[in-house]
Amino acid sequence: MKLRNWIASLSLTAVCALTMGAQVTVKHLQANAASPIATGVWAGDTLYLSGQLASPTNAAEVAKGAPAVYGDTQTQALSVFTKIQGLLKEQGLDMKDVVKMTVFLAGDPAKGGKLDFAGLQASYTKFFGTAEQPNKPARSAMQVAALAAPWALLEVEVIAVRSK
Repeated sequence: MKLRNWIASLSLTAVCALTMGAQVTVKHLQANAASPIATGVWAGDTLYLSGQLASPTNAAEVAKGAPAVYGDTQTQALSVFTKIQGLLKEQGLDMKDVVKMTVFLAGDPAKGGKLDFAGLQASYTKFFGTAEQPNKPARSAMQVAALAAPWALLEVEVIAVRSK
């Protein structure tokens, strides 16, 4: 027992000694200077993308008093994953580099306030676990009471790692 504790202590000391001098470069990606948050943050070879919301399928027509249209959960998820794919591409990454995904789902008023997990999955499977891109990230999905944008049915944040 004493030998095992000694080996564990020695291993922990070695890990601490190796990492204490390690410097990690941090770079903040700011798409819009007025935004209170970064689009993403590089920490070494890891990119943390902030939560992404869907783009409208039809822009608002202010003169007609028509609001923007964002679609159902499946439509919004397709928009969000396409946006994430573009942001990753700008950084020299791809969907295969996503290692962790967190999905926040709001209830869909058109479905009686219930979340549409099947709609999320229908779009998710076009980007992950395909013949062209078989990698699947670790993922958490949860229902939330509401999102910051009143029309949003989901928000997705990802962590991607540049392969060496």
